[in-house]
Amino acid sequence: MEVPLWLALLAVGYLGVKLTRPPAWLIAVLLLGGFLLADSVLAPAINTFVK
Repeated sequence: MEVPLWLALLAVGYLGVKLTRPPAWLIAVLLLGGFLLADSVLAPAINTFVK
């Protein structure tokens, strides 16, 4: 069974928020931080760790 990555991330994110109930500012900081890091000079270094 193949599940698209976006669907798996959505399910894990939903369950994580439902079960651990992190504050909304923490979710916003993580999302914004990931978005900003993806377009920074650190992106090639992060890409090597992700692959």
